[in-house]
Amino acid sequence: MAVTIRRKALPLPILQGGMGVGVSLDGLAGAVAACGGMGTISTALCGYREPDFARDPDGADLRALARQVRRAKETANGRGLVAVNAMVATRQYADSVRTALEAGADAIVCGAGLPKDLPAIAAGVLESDAALAPIVSSGRAAALICRLWDKRYGRVPDFVVLEGPLAGGHLGFSPEEAREAQVGQPRPLGELLAEVLAALAPYREAYGRDIPVFVAGGVSGGAEMARYMKAGAAGAQFATRFIATAECDASLGFKQAIVAAGEEDVTIVQSPVGMPGRALRSPLIQRVQAGEQPRPRSCRRCLVPCDVSTTPYCISNALIAAAEGDWENGLFFCGANVGRVNALSTVKEQIEQIMTEWREAQ
Repeated sequence: MAVTIRRKALPLPILQGGMGVGVSLDGLAGAVAACGGMGTISTALCGYREPDFARDPDGADLRALARQVRRAKETANGRGLVAVNAMVATRQYADSVRTALEAGADAIVCGAGLPKDLPAIAAGVLESDAALAPIVSSGRAAALICRLWDKRYGRVPDFVVLEGPLAGGHLGFSPEEAREAQVGQPRPLGELLAEVLAALAPYREAYGRDIPVFVAGGVSGGAEMARYMKAGAAGAQFATRFIATAECDASLGFKQAIVAAGEEDVTIVQSPVGMPGRALRSPLIQRVQAGEQPRPRSCRRCLVPCDVSTTPYCISNALIAAAEGDWENGLFFCGANVGRVNALSTVKEQIEQIMTEWREAQ
């Protein structure tokens, strides 16, 4: 059952997806790791609760990130692994990676763009031997990363997260593909898994080791995880179901919004990052879709692709509002299966349920 990731053992084949802003910090990530999974801290504005955030957002984020990694590692106490999710599209991407590595993160997972230079950034932190992993949505993307890393840096990913079209948050698919997935016409995750495994096969052979693949996006539970593992996956990543736990770092208001939501409350939004995303149809999103949301008056320049003169809303402010439970002004990212989350629980209960379903499916 244990998975080896860059010479470290992950006792359970469960990853907790990174969720920002303020949703998966050290509380959630540490609890998942303490249960034997891989908990993930999101770097996105992770220091927005710092007292000096308004004056020095960059310094607050990096200071908070280092503290959160150390605290999550203390909570894990060597049982599972602690990862950090760093979005390639953020202006602080490289600094966040270096800060996380210096604080002792076991792994760096990167999405919202292909992390072409991640090995070079990590090489600057000599005392770190963390695993490096891209989030991909196709075999083509997996092959591209492997080819670039192999040619430029003489290494390949230590594991890969394959995120399908039913995932929450930013998606590596077109809006049309994401909408088709939501109405029951997705490109099967199993088909994408076969593509990615085929793309990785030559590099597994060349480097003489496994490159574990974890499937994500719409994996309903342990029985589905077992099915994908029989098809070659190392395990699965879950995210939305962990929001409604006592240990999640988001507010009770965010958790209650997730518990109350049905599948009909989910919509596809266009993010200022330039990618589609899946979220609850909150009043903010309704205003944006109706063209009634006032444009932002200022900008922190936290996202490289974001243009304050054209973006319909500030995604940072919207995500902070959601983390604080502000239903009127929040952007509440969630997966397509949010309707299956109907009660508050704990991380331990969620992981036990997943593993019980997995064992019963063997």
